[in-house]
Amino acid sequence: MKKILIANRGEIALRVMRSCKEMGISTVAIYSTADRNAPFVKYADQAVCVGPPPSNQSYLLGDKIIDVCKDLGVDGIHPGYGFLSENADFTRKVTEAGIAFIGPSPEAMEVMGSKLAAKAAVKKYNIPMVPGTDHAIVDIEEAKITASEIGFPILIKASAGGGGKGMRVVEKLEDFVEQMGLAVSEATSAFGDGSVFIERYVGSPRHIEIQIMADQHGNIVYLFERECSIQRRHQKVIEEAPSAVLTPELRKEMGECAVNVAKACDYYGAGTVEFLYEKGAFYFLEMNTRLQVEHPVTEMITGIDLVKEQIKVARGEKLGFTQDDLKINGHSLEVRVYAEDPTNNFLPDIGNLTTYRRPQGTGVRVDDGFEEGMDIPIYYDPMISKLITHGKDREEAIHRMVRAIEEYQITGVETTLDFCKFAIQHKSFVSGDFNTHFVDDYFTPDVLQNESEEGREIAALLAAGLIEQKDIAAKNAANKSAAVRSAWKMNRV
Repeated sequence: MKKILIANRGEIALRVMRSCKEMGISTVAIYSTADRNAPFVKYADQAVCVGPPPSNQSYLLGDKIIDVCKDLGVDGIHPGYGFLSENADFTRKVTEAGIAFIGPSPEAMEVMGSKLAAKAAVKKYNIPMVPGTDHAIVDIEEAKITASEIGFPILIKASAGGGGKGMRVVEKLEDFVEQMGLAVSEATSAFGDGSVFIERYVGSPRHIEIQIMADQHGNIVYLFERECSIQRRHQKVIEEAPSAVLTPELRKEMGECAVNVAKACDYYGAGTVEFLYEKGAFYFLEMNTRLQVEHPVTEMITGIDLVKEQIKVARGEKLGFTQDDLKINGHSLEVRVYAEDPTNNFLPDIGNLTTYRRPQGTGVRVDDGFEEGMDIPIYYDPMISKLITHGKDREEAIHRMVRAIEEYQITGVETTLDFCKFAIQHKSFVSGDFNTHFVDDYFTPDVLQNESEEGREIAALLAAGLIEQKDIAAKNAANKSAAVRSAWKMNRV
């Protein structure tokens, strides 16, 4: 494989290209007109504009992307995550065009793309699953009986898609029909598939996922777990590896279950098996048939470059390591730096990166796709970067992350940095005693607003020349980055 096209944008496109470069493989970028000056476009050996900013007119044009590959003599396509990464039809067309798809088979995607089909596939391996229906609901009265048998509260869940869409918690029988209608409507709108099923509602779970890697020769390993419980709107914000709560015995049990899930659909490539964990028990949730956003924390604790392994598998190579070769080295955290306002329900914020300076130093990694002076486009996910730290243990990784967040200078847009700093310093996170309801249980906008008010006061005094820098540090060194960001807010038009 001498030339790979990355069918994606931003930080993941750049991250894939770097691994390709280390392997001596040339790269092709595709880009929309909104991304014409993005770092990933400049980094690629070749770059082709595929359309205007909207994704459905650029990054989702599978046939056009395949045509670009044919024109430029591309050997393989790496889809990254999102966009076409889990599109079985696109994968099939790529293969039919004689181009290697750097990911699983379309058949595996189809099985795991449906939560109901996935449940059916893994059944023979006795994978623990949340009690519920194993088929789409067609008879409302029958479903009401089943819900009563499971016991309220129950969860109505879309078979297709993710991100919390098509999900409804139902507390009592009287609300079932109404919530059912809302779930079906949302699932149909979001995924074109209104199929839903019901499960017992796991009230206070942790979200733990297992990274697997499999070749095309039947070898499958698990690269331990990632804890992804801190979320907003059912989407992850902070991840870590390993989890603070898993014992070695439970880690092995969950890892072996993840391997069996991969076996159930003849999987190859990188994949992630997601579980809910509560009170010592775990339940299969779903499998993501692609590289995950949070894959860097796994790379940090294992020393394995997952993108390189994906490419090797796509070339037909056997895995170069066994399960016994894999060891956990230290601890890693990742925070997703979104252009969002945590004080305003995490709503996306657009604008220009007036200041953009990355943290550096030992154990700090930044995966991003932006430079100072660039605009945050409105057309795509508002993630600016992924900030990753690694330490000899969890405590060091947390301290290192706090330092890195304080060093990260971003002005021009609101970001989730201050929220992430609050979260990883919270006593429940530090102790490891938290779940997916962390934001609802512990976060209120005034937590950050109080800090911001102090930051604005300091910035105003600075501007007026009434205090010296050394006095600021003495007052509150931790507010240094907040003061920088708040100074921009004072001048915002």
